[in-house]
Amino acid sequence: MNPIKTAFSPRRQRMFWVILSILLQLGLVLVVLFFFNQYFVYFYWFSILVSVAVALYISTRNTKLAYKVAWIIPILLVPVVGGILYIFLGGGRKLNFQRGDAQRTYRKQLPPGLDNLDLLRYGADAAQQALYLQNAGLCPTYSNTETKYFSSGKAFFPAFLEELRKAQRYIFLEYFIIADGSMWRDILAILEEKVAQGVEIRIIYDGIGSAGTLDEDYEEALEEMGIHCRPFHPFLPILSIHQNNRDHRKLCVIDGVTGFVSGLNIADEYIDRLNRFGYWKDNALLLRGEAVWSLTVFFLTMWDDHHTRSDYDWFRPRELPNLENIRGAVTPYADTPFPEDTICADLHLQMITKAKNYLFLTTPYLVLDETLFSALCTAARSGVDVRVMTPHIPDKKTVFAVTQSNYPALLEAGVRIFEFTPGFLHSKTVVADDLYASVGSCNLDYRSFYLQFENGVWLCGTDSVEAVRDDFLETIPLCQEITLEDCRTQRPLKRLLTSLYRLFSPLF
Repeated sequence: MNPIKTAFSPRRQRMFWVILSILLQLGLVLVVLFFFNQYFVYFYWFSILVSVAVALYISTRNTKLAYKVAWIIPILLVPVVGGILYIFLGGGRKLNFQRGDAQRTYRKQLPPGLDNLDLLRYGADAAQQALYLQNAGLCPTYSNTETKYFSSGKAFFPAFLEELRKAQRYIFLEYFIIADGSMWRDILAILEEKVAQGVEIRIIYDGIGSAGTLDEDYEEALEEMGIHCRPFHPFLPILSIHQNNRDHRKLCVIDGVTGFVSGLNIADEYIDRLNRFGYWKDNALLLRGEAVWSLTVFFLTMWDDHHTRSDYDWFRPRELPNLENIRGAVTPYADTPFPEDTICADLHLQMITKAKNYLFLTTPYLVLDETLFSALCTAARSGVDVRVMTPHIPDKKTVFAVTQSNYPALLEAGVRIFEFTPGFLHSKTVVADDLYASVGSCNLDYRSFYLQFENGVWLCGTDSVEAVRDDFLETIPLCQEITLEDCRTQRPLKRLLTSLYRLFSPLF
């Protein structure tokens, strides 16, 4: 029996109680301040000392400068509450995910792949990118892997369903959003069939990403069907900035042989069955072969972080496909919100700085830190054909305003910017010099780089690199190229609010 409930009211009720709970917490703080105002002098000086101590502590942390500044400014401007707020909201990554356990698993299950000589056939720059992913992310590079790029969710979905039907042992799904709709029902019908055939199904969805799209008891409903399910970091109505640390990954693993990574979630708008912002432009990548084992390990480390231990040997593929005439190298990679892990940001920086002829990027959000912003400008001034594609119809107007605020400086440096006019652009790709590319879940913003769990695939010398390039070039006729004249129409108040949002965006 299909567990999906068609009534939307339970989800609205849940969000109502969450909002009410947060408002009550804010009200409680105000009541405490009011009734203890006679002790304000003591409280004031205590808060000053705490704020100074906290500001000094933040300045010594191993985090990005933008994150430090975003906290230190409000703490020093409002010292009465700034330091105390940081202690409650920002003091460290209070995550269930155990980074040390995951790294030990990676070292054991993901030994180095291609050696330096194998990588050097693609050039020194490409070899350095692969070595970085191995050394910093413990993510090996594979050669015996077939890839296929899909330039839209609509093109991807039939192939996705076809591969699910082929599953014989297990299916893993990890997505930021799973939403009630025809896309999920099509998938769920296959999963029900596979459970009946003895296939093991495991699903991870994000507790906030899916809070408004699935019922609160959905996990139990799937378990009753025989589908194992674990929401990541379920949303709690507590004033805490750590609710920002989400599982934004998008991956699927089938028998350890076939896998998918993508920019799209499981919801009807991603395959254009629901019109939200016009045509929804997204993408996906199919992998078949050795590299899928990395996706399997990524998923199981997230799953095992819920205090279980999977038998990795059981999930190893029993037989890999016989692939012929496969060229290029493939490196699946994963990132976490921990300050020590900046895999996505550093990989993007390397791809930008090593581009020689051209660099094409697509992203729904363009909220860059100073390092990446400067790298893009430097590449363009160095003669690299740098082009960035963003949406013309936004899903979040505030973030879109920040995206547009970056245009003038980029344009002055020689970067060409294109806005996708038919609707919303949600794909996240980088491609350079017909040599390497990246496809995955990572946006060009602070959230993806520093606050969320992300994943992607770095490609070098594969046919899919050219497919990513062709997709970009074929999409340009559907875009409006932005000029400096277009940027001069932004109102002063909007520019001020945008600047403030950009300043504090590392926190949110």
